[in-house]
Amino acid sequence: MIIITGAGQKAFSAGADIEYMSKIGSVEAEKYALRGHEVLNKIESIEKPVIAAINGYALGGGCELALACDIRFASSNAQLGQPEVTIGICPGWGGTQRLLRIIGPARAKDLIFTGRKIVAEEALSMGLINKIFSIENLISEAKVYAKNITKNSSFAIGKSKMLVNRGVDANLDTGLKLEIYSWSLCFSTKDREERMRAFLEKK
Repeated sequence: MIIITGAGQKAFSAGADIEYMSKIGSVEAEKYALRGHEVLNKIESIEKPVIAAINGYALGGGCELALACDIRFASSNAQLGQPEVTIGICPGWGGTQRLLRIIGPARAKDLIFTGRKIVAEEALSMGLINKIFSIENLISEAKVYAKNITKNSSFAIGKSKMLVNRGVDANLDTGLKLEIYSWSLCFSTKDREERMRAFLEKK
């Protein structure tokens, strides 16, 4: 399990370096975006579940970082948004693509076109985050949640994460075939054998 959070209580991540971006051209911008994509793609594709504990501002690249995580918890003072258009650019670290897949194209366009910030309650209502906690309890609740996940099969969780991620872009037939293949792979592990035996013995 991995939990990503910001230092202190003010911000999860305020995003990319605007001072740096103000001095570069298109070629450097493309390289900068590619680096951002590489990092966030690794977070999204790693087999371990990743929890974003959003403790304050998650704007621009900060919101995109949260979108790459599997589960998003937010403190009651959190604010999220993609305000890139207010400084003359579009989201460049996956925001346009991940946001629409999580909250749908209409809501994604609303947030991206207006550049507005939303509070935790609105983010929860649109499915952008999973739960809201007080700032004092955010990390402890994320750890409790993570601990519950670690009780389960890491192999099965890794395969499940891959299937959900791949299924977003696959047609149903392809997704179902991937599921059958991954399900059958689980039967090759000693962990599955031991867990099923323990379940039957308890019964």
